[in-house]
Amino acid sequence: MKYHQITQEERYQIYALKKEGLSQTAIAKNLSRD
Repeated sequence: MKYHQITQEERYQIYALKKEGLSQTAIAKNLSRD
């Protein structure tokens, strides 16, 4: 597994998607980080 930091924009996307109730897996797929 390759690790790298997320951008500020990705942080906002993650926050919004979590607020909508998406799972971590769904968020990763949404950000193309799966």
